[in-house]
Amino acid sequence: MNRWGTELLLAGFLLAAVPGTAAAAEARTADEPLGQPLAQMQLAPDPMAATREQQRMLSSMWTFASLNYLYCDVVGLMDSNMLKQYVDGTVNGTKMSESFLLGATVLMEVPMSMVFLSTTLDPGTARIANITAGSLMTVVQAATLAVGHPTSYYLMSSIVEIATTGFITGYSAFAMKPPQLIPAVSVTPDSMAVGLSGRF
Repeated sequence: MNRWGTELLLAGFLLAAVPGTAAAAEARTADEPLGQPLAQMQLAPDPMAATREQQRMLSSMWTFASLNYLYCDVVGLMDSNMLKQYVDGTVNGTKMSESFLLGATVLMEVPMSMVFLSTTLDPGTARIANITAGSLMTVVQAATLAVGHPTSYYLMSSIVEIATTGFITGYSAFAMKPPQLIPAVSVTPDSMAVGLSGRF
């Protein structure tokens, strides 16, 4: 037997001779292996996951509203009576001037921009932006119904658009509340969790 084998054998006899030493070593090996707290460390559940899901849903709602605005305008071009007014440059008594069309373009940038901004802004800012944009588009669309005599397809589209932007406004105001992030550390005999807990 070489020198290393002899030393290992002697170390084994010494551990066995001291009461409780071998048992303690075996217990630690079985129950608490070296580095176990780091190996079992887990992050606490993400408190922002629900908020991000809300933001994604609002983005989808803005996409739905924008498509309704677009399709209603396309259908209007198929209406011969409306098409004649577009050609003449006056629709329901409103002159389609360059300034008017510029204003309409800026207005329609609001719902289309919210498709992007609803998910990229931080939750607090996104909530305010959705309330503001939703209120604006709801009021404007409702006001257009008082201009001239809306066709049946325009009325149908307007009802859907007003309901959608109204829902966005109400949902953002009452349901989309950013969580209060609270540092949290959970320690158990077998593991340790470090993260943030959310209070809604």
